[in-house]
Amino acid sequence: MNVRPRRLRTTAGMRRLVAETRVHPAQLVLPVFVADGLDAPRPIGSLPGVVQHTLDTLVTEAHRVVDAGLGGIMLFGVPSEADKDATGSAGLSPDGILNRGLAAVRDAVGDDTVVMADTCLDEFTDHGHCGVLDDRGRVDNDATNELYAAMAVAQARAGAHVVGPSGMMDGQVAVIRDGLDAAGFADTAILAYSAKYASAFYGPFREAVNSALSGDRRSYQQDPANRREGVKEADLDELEGADLVMVKPAGYYLDVLADVAARSSVPVAAYHVSGEYAMVCAAAERGWLNRDAALAEAVTAILRAGADIVLTYAAAELAERANGATE
Repeated sequence: MNVRPRRLRTTAGMRRLVAETRVHPAQLVLPVFVADGLDAPRPIGSLPGVVQHTLDTLVTEAHRVVDAGLGGIMLFGVPSEADKDATGSAGLSPDGILNRGLAAVRDAVGDDTVVMADTCLDEFTDHGHCGVLDDRGRVDNDATNELYAAMAVAQARAGAHVVGPSGMMDGQVAVIRDGLDAAGFADTAILAYSAKYASAFYGPFREAVNSALSGDRRSYQQDPANRREGVKEADLDELEGADLVMVKPAGYYLDVLADVAARSSVPVAAYHVSGEYAMVCAAAERGWLNRDAALAEAVTAILRAGADIVLTYAAAELAERANGATE
């Protein structure tokens, strides 16, 4: 018997023909930052190629997302320091930078891509935590959920197709779903950050949003040591009405992602987070690896593990390369 698996690896065309996993632009979502008070985009030092946008450049980026055929765009707001307070009120205000950004993007692109909003208070609080604090300095779960529901309604009203609760509060999906439905936004979908770990790989993101956090979020985000807990959280969010669930980070949690994908009845997303992206860029700058190939491999691995959707800062460039390969 002459079994030679290498026959299917002999040329680029052959490898492309038999590839089991493909990166398609429609599977990719681009995270973007829009900041208050800027008159020009501000580069983010730890995220090469990523900037804090003005409203005008945000709209330009949204058109790029559409032109590249990406599945969606996820917006994060960066308020001025003066607008931060203990309850993150700027995140709920129609005049807050995130809601103005959502409105600008939706006005510009309509339904040509999926407009997503980060539904969390951490960018807007003066203490940097994902919710309001009680008199002992701990995040108050139930009080925070009520603010999340109000925030989700404000985001839906501004134009978000999808809201993304990322604070890891117990019961957040159910409270947000009830709030959206009561306000007449039954068609607004919920992308639940279901298995979100207290990871060391969020550092560049915190620079990107000018985070005020001192300390950590280990009392409400998941312990990186725990695998089964990620599945449990995703199951609970699905039962509460999540339309999509997410694992974050992605690349260092492929086991959790595979577990969630194997049992989920809703689409599964994974976030290739800032630290994962930044490490590749930093190594490439030193000539230690090929940046484009490493980013493509990372996203392929995430899809291979079972993700239907990947949020990645490399989304637009990966899409543009994929589109170029098929022309």
